[in-house]
Amino acid sequence: MLFPPQALDGGPRPLAGGFTAEAWGRIRFLDGPVCDGCGTQFAYDPGARCAACLAKPRAFDAARAACLYDEASREPILQLKHADRLDLAPMFARWLSRAARDLIEQADAIAPVPLHPLRLLRRRYNQAAEIARPLAAITGTPWLPDALVRRRATATQGGKSGSGRLRNVAGAFHVPTGRVDRVAGLRILLIDDVLTTGATAEGCARALKAAGAARVDLAVVARVQEAAGLTL
Repeated sequence: MLFPPQALDGGPRPLAGGFTAEAWGRIRFLDGPVCDGCGTQFAYDPGARCAACLAKPRAFDAARAACLYDEASREPILQLKHADRLDLAPMFARWLSRAARDLIEQADAIAPVPLHPLRLLRRRYNQAAEIARPLAAITGTPWLPDALVRRRATATQGGKSGSGRLRNVAGAFHVPTGRVDRVAGLRILLIDDVLTTGATAEGCARALKAAGAARVDLAVVARVQEAAGLTL
């Protein structure tokens, strides 16, 4: 009563915490059918995987995205990432609990895509971890906050081509020797905010599998639109 719920998008006060009805209507949620490999939405259900995933399987086993990354979803995601809007993270976690329900059900543990310590020091928090933590709590899935580390400070992925992104993160991720027993034999659900080319997620998946993870899946808040069967 003292602190009634406020709209996270700054609009009129809602009945419960979250976006206003207008903001909800602008988000393009990726309901099925979707490609099992990368999470892109199908206009109809042609099978489990899109042509791009069949032609070149990814290092992670499956992926789900809650919504499309566009002008409507970009602003709240960037606010969480760069503007200290940690209040948005639990809402994104709820989105993922729905969009990635099938992957969560088979996951042994949830882990965030890590930041390099220098970037974490500048930003003060890891947006992927802020989403993953409440997701683990609401789904009852074990939480692995530090099993995977980013041992090399990479340049930002923004503006790079697909091959440039792959080179940028090559060898950047690692499971320290003392933490291998935390992931060996487990099915890990990797959490990130946005899926573009998938280079970062693939680097993480390779590192986890090298440490003995049985399977690595990916869940993201948003993914970019597809163009001519390829990720932009």
